[in-house]
Amino acid sequence: MLEPNNNQELPPIPAKRYFTIGEVSELCDVKAHVLRYWEQEFNQLKPVKRRGNRRYYQRQDVIMVRQIKSLLYDQGFTIGGARQRLSGDTAKEDLNQSQQVIDLICSELEEVLEILKR
Repeated sequence: MLEPNNNQELPPIPAKRYFTIGEVSELCDVKAHVLRYWEQEFNQLKPVKRRGNRRYYQRQDVIMVRQIKSLLYDQGFTIGGARQRLSGDTAKEDLNQSQQVIDLICSELEEVLEILKR
């Protein structure tokens, strides 16, 4: 799971459906060639490819890139260790926790929207 202090350093993920590799690079503070390498190393990271093999990442891909970055750079995992961590049961727990946080934020935003509509 992402450490809260590291998460604050990165810009928020905009409400878009698809992100280019350049946008993901900026959002996650990782070079594009590193993202392409991680795609080969981590099965969980699979951006959609369209015309001309252009990569389009979805929101969950951006979150996965941030998790991989945290594991490798902040927590000191090797690529193999990070791969194992992401494919294990702890990854499922982390994703469940992330989903719960996202659901909570969405409900709070809906409440704010209702207040603003009044």
